[in-house]
This record gives sequence, structure tokens and C-alpha cells, in this order.
Amino acid sequence: MGAIALYARAGSDFGGRVAHAVAVLESAATEHAGRIVQATSLGAEDMVLTDLIARHHLPIAIGTLTTGMLHAETLALIPRIEQRYDMQIERHAPGADAVLRFVHRHGSEPMLRSVELRKSCCDLRKLQPLQRMLAGRSAWITGLRRQQSSQRGAVPFSEADAAGRTKFNPLADWSWGDVWHYIDTHQVPYNELHDQFFPSIGCAPCTRAIAAGADFRSGRWWWEQDDAKECGLHVNPKNTESIA
Repeated sequence: MGAIALYARAGSDFGGRVAHAVAVLESAATEHAGRIVQATSLGAEDMVLTDLIARHHLPIAIGTLTTGMLHAETLALIPRIEQRYDMQIERHAPGADAVLRFVHRHGSEPMLRSVELRKSCCDLRKLQPLQRMLAGRSAWITGLRRQQSSQRGAVPFSEADAAGRTKFNPLADWSWGDVWHYIDTHQVPYNELHDQFFPSIGCAPCTRAIAAGADFRSGRWWWEQDDAKECGLHVNPKNTESIA
């Protein structure tokens, strides 16, 4: 059974949440004209946002982090997006020389040896490319939702990130069912890993399928303690705690 059949159950006032998300995107595009990007993980939430941006012809760039360790299914989605929406996806990768030095020193899967090495890998493959994506931009858009985890329970629709840019979270109040109802309604392309019980998808060594009823993000960094499970992409400047 695929993800649509399993999850596509919209909550009450779904239309209101769609309209509000569009309003957030439209306001963001106007306020930060030419200086805003959707940072897509290529997961279900981000595909909804990409579809909304394209459907409403909003002048918002779309960028993703090609970490060098993504699943083949994730990478295969990029050309599908470009063809479907007639757009170019920015690809931001880690520096090849830096990756070679890191792997030579720590091996190909250092994340399994310590939290510190895992975070160093995240920094190299995700945080540094993200900073290049955001260079010269005043705002970015994410697919964060309050329902994703307890740490994200208070995610606002907009906030200042650690560097003072505005980060917009248009789907903050959406449920998982809302996401999949939208995907089903508009036939939005999505990562095939979702059909294999991967609700949250990151790099291949750090992501696995989850059991029915398990916590949404339990397939991420499953060998670590819960309070260590972050990569640093989404940092609250007020308390420096990551909610990635």
C-alpha cells in the first residue's frame, strides 16, 4: 500500500490551511523579491511547497542539498520536478576536496562512531552547502510542521534564523494527512521512499524505514539518544537548540 492510500486524510478546514500557506508564500515572495529560496529536502512537505510555488507562479528559487550520500530515489526526484514544473533546481554540494579529506581521515561512515563525528559530517555535507545556498539571500522557506516532533511543536509561520534571515514555515499547522491529501489532489510527484515507510528522509546511512505507529522521525539517527538527533539546519537563535 502506497503513502497516498495510507495517509491522505485531510483535517477540517483543509482549504483554509492551503489558502493561508499560499498567503504566506505570496507575502514572502513580495517582501524578499529576488532574495528568497525554498530549501527543499525533496520530502513530501517540500514537494507540496514546490507545487504551490509553481502553481501560483511565485518568483521563489528552489534549491536542494546534494550531500553526496542521498538515496538514489531522492536524487531521481530532481529531474522529475524540473520536467513537471519547467524549472531549474539549484544543487548545492559539499566541496569535493573537503569530502575527500574528511573520508580519508574518518572513513566513509564516521557517523556511526560518535555523535561528534556525525555532526561534523552533517556540517560538511549539509550546513556548509546550505550557507552557500543562502548567501546573498534574506529569506528562505522550509517544510517544518508542528506535528513532526515534540521539538517542533511551537514552529511559527515565520521566524528569524541564527543569521538574522527570515525563515518561513508555511505548512507549520498542516497535518501529515493534509500533506498527502494535497499530493493526491494535485498529483504531486514525491519521493518513492515514502511508499516504503520512510516518512522523514535524509542521507542514506542515517535514514531507515519505520514500523507502523512509530514516531515520525524515529528512522533518523536511530542509534543515538533522542536529545542528540539533530543536524543543525534549523537552529533557534534564542536558545541555540536545533530542531532539524
